[in-house]
Amino acid sequence: MFVWRNIYRGLLMGVSDLIPGVSGGTIAMVLGIYRRLISGINGLMSKNWKKELGFFIPLLIGVGLALLLVSQLMEKLLKHYPQPTFFFFIGLIVGVVPFLLRKVEYKKTFEPVHYGLLILAAVLIASTLFLKGEGTGEIMKSLSFTDYVLLFLSGWLASTAMILPGVSGSFVLLLLGSYHTVIHGLSSFQIPLLLTVGAGIIIGLSLTGKLISLLLKKYTVSTYSVMIGLVIGSVVVLYPGFKSDITLAVTSIGTLLLGLGTAFILGRIEHKQGITD
Repeated sequence: MFVWRNIYRGLLMGVSDLIPGVSGGTIAMVLGIYRRLISGINGLMSKNWKKELGFFIPLLIGVGLALLLVSQLMEKLLKHYPQPTFFFFIGLIVGVVPFLLRKVEYKKTFEPVHYGLLILAAVLIASTLFLKGEGTGEIMKSLSFTDYVLLFLSGWLASTAMILPGVSGSFVLLLLGSYHTVIHGLSSFQIPLLLTVGAGIIIGLSLTGKLISLLLKKYTVSTYSVMIGLVIGSVVVLYPGFKSDITLAVTSIGTLLLGLGTAFILGRIEHKQGITD
C-alpha cells in the first residue's frame, strides 16, 4: 500500500537538500520517519525490495517535485531573501528538538555520557561554520571525464552527509565546488549530469544506511543523542547573521515563528509513537 502522505514529506526533504546547511536527515527526524527511512533504504538493497516501494515511491515523487519545481524558487529565495529563508529553517529545527528529546525519553534513558555525546556532536557540526569560504565553485559548462568523476564523488559524499541529521549534503557540495553546477543541472534538467550525481547518491545512501541501521540497533540511545546534537549544532551553521534593517528583521522574525509553528504542527501530527518506530 502506498503511503501517499510521503509525497509532502518528500517535498520537504527535497527542498531542504537544496539549501546549504539544511539536512534531509534533519527533516526526516522532524517528520518522525528517520528510522523508517533508514530501514527502508536497507530494504531496497535486499531481496524484499518490493515491500519498500509503497513507502519510497510517494517519497521520491515528493523529492522529485521539489528538485524539479522548487529548485529555481529556492535559488531566488536564497539570492534575494537569504536571511528570512534561513530563519524559517532555524525555527523548524529548533522547534523539533523537544519532540526528539521526548521521543528518546531522555529523562529516563539519558546518562552523563549521552549528554556528552550530544554536546560533542553539536560542537562538531557548529565548528563546520569555520569551513565556509567564498569560493563555492563556478558552474561547470563543458563537462570532461574528470568533471563527471568529481560529480559522482560529490553525489556519493553529499548523500552520506544528507542521510545524517544536521549534516547538509548541499554544504558538502559547496565545499567540493560542485553546488552551483548541480543546482544549475537540476534547474536546466541536464540528464547526463543528473544521472552521474544520482548514481553517486544511490551508492552513498546504501552504504551509510547500513551503518546507521547497525548503530540504531546496537546503540539506540547513544545514536539518538548524537543525532540530536547534530541537529542542534546545525542551527549555528544555518544562522545567517541579523541585519538591522527593520523590514528584514520583522520578516525574519516572522519566518522564524512560522518555522517554529510548522515544527509544532508536524510534531503533533508525526511524533505520536515511540522510539521503536
